[in-house]
Amino acid sequence: MRRSTVTLGYGPLRQICAEQLAQIEAAGTYKRERVITSAQQSQISVSTSPRKVLNFCANNYLGLANNPAVMEAAKATIDSNGFGMASVRFICGTTSLHKSLEDTMSKFFGTEDTILYPSCFDANAGVFEALLTEEDAVISDALNHASIIDGIRLCKAERHRYSHLNMAELEESLIKTQNKRVRLIVTDGVFSMDGDVAPLDAIVRLAEKYKANIFVDESHATGFMGPGGKGTPSLFGVADKIDIINTTLGKALGGASGGLSTGSKEIVALQRQRGRPYLFSNTIAPNVVGGTLKVMELLSTSSHALQQLQSNTTLFRTEMKKAGFEISGHESCPIAPVMLYDARVAAQFAERMMSQDIYVIAFSYPVVPKEKARIRVQLSAAHSTEDVQRAVHAFVTIKKEMGLK
Repeated sequence: MRRSTVTLGYGPLRQICAEQLAQIEAAGTYKRERVITSAQQSQISVSTSPRKVLNFCANNYLGLANNPAVMEAAKATIDSNGFGMASVRFICGTTSLHKSLEDTMSKFFGTEDTILYPSCFDANAGVFEALLTEEDAVISDALNHASIIDGIRLCKAERHRYSHLNMAELEESLIKTQNKRVRLIVTDGVFSMDGDVAPLDAIVRLAEKYKANIFVDESHATGFMGPGGKGTPSLFGVADKIDIINTTLGKALGGASGGLSTGSKEIVALQRQRGRPYLFSNTIAPNVVGGTLKVMELLSTSSHALQQLQSNTTLFRTEMKKAGFEISGHESCPIAPVMLYDARVAAQFAERMMSQDIYVIAFSYPVVPKEKARIRVQLSAAHSTEDVQRAVHAFVTIKKEMGLK
């Protein structure tokens, strides 16, 4: 018996998608996923390479993604609490582990309370809609993360945007919105594509002058920026001036999943009542919570990983600049974008780096602005000094092969 052939997708939509994919391919910005066949660590195996490669594009800043103690804690939590909760928090998805992690993160940030979300994307999708109305205004940095932009779109507050890190434009927006009930200044702490840092000291001065509130997304800062890895508010000495901090558990803090929002008891409590991703998404799996609790314990007892990361960051940035590369971002930030500007050049450069057993990824529009293509290098505490030197040598080699100045 012949099996009938099924064609999925009604004609026009399928054709439109095909045409847009062809345009992306022609522009040299088509994103292809490499398949990793090992644990996430400094040296990994990928399906397209016969040799192991050094990974310089993970958010594994502290090298804890496959830390033995963290993995053991996660395994033990499966034994004690099972695989999943099969529930949202307010029905039957809150365990003593979840409350313990929320308390731990509040102590870490020096805040009154914390609410866990399935991811920081969800935290950003939930916080603005839960707290703000049409009586309020949001004033957002132009290069804030996509999750912040999407979250702001979900709320009814009046929206304003200031050019990246432009304090004069931020002040203009604060002046224009003085009739609003709440003015919430919204910024990333560290900008993930540029590696630069929001000037929180200047933002705090403006907020105090115009009686505004401040929200900071610390996803690319928690665990490794500022004293004790407590983030950009601590870096600028203004931790007590920030009203809301959202961040992720899925980067430096073990790299699994989960996000949070932390601040005053009232701000957190209102999110528990109105935060739609919190109310309508499953709670974080117990093993992730158990593993993250171990991560926080490790950070409280040793600064070795943080020191190694800082050393690797300084080495890479210094040697790459000596080699004639343009590296953007803050000098202490382990996000080190290598600016190449042309999307096709960046994509080809990243692909050729695999021949040197260095795994990096090119970023171009729409992830970054047009004509601002780059290879974003991310340093990790798991990298050795020799690993970093190999990466620099590979960049120099490919630059010569491609005849770039």
